This record gives sequence, C-alpha cells and structure tokens, in this order.
Amino acid sequence: MNTPAELLIDTGAGPAHVTTPAPRGTWWEVAARDPGNCVTQTPTWLDCLCDTGAYRDASRLYRFDDGSLIVLPLVNRGRRPRRLDAEESWPAGWGVGGPVASGRVGPEKARALFDDLARRPALRVGVRFRPWDAELWQRAAPGIFRLESHMTQVVDLYGGFGAVWQNGFHKRARRDVRHAEKAHLDVEVDRTGRLAPVFQQLYDQSIERWASQQHEPLALARWRRRREFPRERLAAVAARFGESCAIWVAWRDGEPAASIVVLRHGSHAKFWRAAMNRDVAHPAGAGSLLNRLAIEEACEQGCRYYDMGESAPGSSLEHYKAGFGAVSGSSPRYWRERLPVSTVERGLRTAVKRVLRFQDA
Repeated sequence: MNTPAELLIDTGAGPAHVTTPAPRGTWWEVAARDPGNCVTQTPTWLDCLCDTGAYRDASRLYRFDDGSLIVLPLVNRGRRPRRLDAEESWPAGWGVGGPVASGRVGPEKARALFDDLARRPALRVGVRFRPWDAELWQRAAPGIFRLESHMTQVVDLYGGFGAVWQNGFHKRARRDVRHAEKAHLDVEVDRTGRLAPVFQQLYDQSIERWASQQHEPLALARWRRRREFPRERLAAVAARFGESCAIWVAWRDGEPAASIVVLRHGSHAKFWRAAMNRDVAHPAGAGSLLNRLAIEEACEQGCRYYDMGESAPGSSLEHYKAGFGAVSGSSPRYWRERLPVSTVERGLRTAVKRVLRFQDA
C-alpha cells in the first residue's frame, strides 16, 4: 500500500482536499452511499488488478468544503518514470471505472475532476464512465480529452425474476432455456475458486475457436488472449471476492460444456467472463441456461442490475445479450495524451490485422 499524500487544489467548485491513494475505509463508505456503485468500482477490484498485473493504487479522494466526497479509482504502473506512465480507470480489458460519489455530482465538481486529471504529469490519463451518469461527465469533459465510445449492456432486475423472465427475456431466449432444461445438463456453482481450472480449460478451447473465426494464427491468439487474461487471474479474483464470485459450470455426460463467472457487490451483479466447448454447449443451449440461473440468483440476492458487459453495436454478442433483456447504454472513455502513443499503437495494430486478414468477431 502506498503512503497517502495530501494536497489542496483550487477548483471551480471551491477548494478540494485530495488524498491519494484514497483511504480504503472512506472509499467503502462512499461506495455504500452511491446507489450506482458497480462491482468494478470497488477497492476489491483494484486489488485484483494489482495482484495480477504490474499496477499500483493511484486512486484519488476529493473532499470538498461542503462535505461531499468523490473517489476516483485509478491505477498506474508505478515503476515507470511519471511522464512515461499511464493513469487509468481502468486499463483496457478491466471494464468500467469512473468516480464514486457520496451524493449528487454537479457540473462544477465533474469539471473539477477533469481539470485535476488534465494537470497530472502522466503521459496518458484515461477514465471510463458507467452508463447511468455518462451524460454528466460528457458535458464536463474539456476539449483536451478525447472520446472513445463504448457500450455496456445491463439487465434491469426490477420486479424480480418472474417479471424479468416474462417481460425482459425475449421469446427466443426463453425457448433456448427450455431446450437446455431438457438436455440433461448438470449445473454446478462454486464460490471457492475450485472450478477455476475447469473454466480455464474451456477458455483455452474458446481461444482456438476465436482464432479460427478471426483468421488469426493460433500461436498469436494464445499469446494475445493469455496476456489479456492470464491463467492466474480468475483464481486471484475468486480469492479476493470470496462468496461474491460465482463460477457456474454446465456439464453434459461428465464433460464441461460451458462456464460463466458472475461477481456481485451491493445491488449489482456482473457477468464477467464466459467460455465454452461450442461443440458440446451450443446444441444444448448451455450458455443460455447458465445466464438464466445466474440472473435468477441475482434477483434472489436482492440485486437490481445484471451487468453483461461490453458488446460491439450490431454484433451477434449484442443480439445474444439483448435476448435476456439487456439494454445498451453509452459507457464512454475519455482520455488525453501528451504524446500520440495510442495513435501509433492503433496504426500498428491495424497494419498487422490487414496483413493477417484479421476479422473482428
């Protein structure tokens, strides 16, 4: 844990005391008062980043004179020179970050956070915001921050599972679930991390399928996917979240067919990861059954939202999630760089994809 540093900054909303890293106790208190707080905006999630990557806690607590508090989850690499480092909430692949607040955040306080981030010495600063208050931050973003569009799909669980099943699930999804219930699948849910190796086995099989779909050399696909999701990550997340991390597995004739990982915090459940042996899972509708059971459990646990994560607009994945009642909402990322590193990186990736005739799934 880094030793906290404190400073006083002038903002359009008045003086603000900034503490970094944010004290964990205060962060949890603020999170408890923010009804929109997501699984990925908790100290637990930041610890998962630091456990499985070269990241360091750089979160910032803003305390204004009117007593309001805002915590911005943030990590940096720590070992790099500050002007070559990145401060992000979160790095690519880690989902929604963004501010957590003890009360309503007005335009002046939103702009105060952006102004503070604009002054940071890091080479790159980036924050991805949750859908329900994205409009506020969009209005506050100064011109030096660029917009990177993302969409997050969320199922509203209001009314309980009966209402979600009847009014949220599309006809095709209900049909797929009923088919799966007749397919003699055995379903197991683990909250200890014991089934993490089973998920990893299915994930490795999924890499082979994705590589074929995307016209990507298998060795490159394995390197890229395992860099994005190393083998030890699920075990680390399961250890940190404990019973709030559920690994669901559907078996058919003793063989693992599909698995999903669902995390929970407060009123939010998050469908985090999925993997399958398509030849076994798809004919039986195993993935649909697992999501149906996870959504029902989220309702029973008092959750209001089932976050199904990001999908490309118009993709088959977006269509699949919409079958469970998931509605797409803007979850923008705003970032600024002192040098055009990201532009160069994107250009290189585009060139490599062109050579490989890569097809985004």
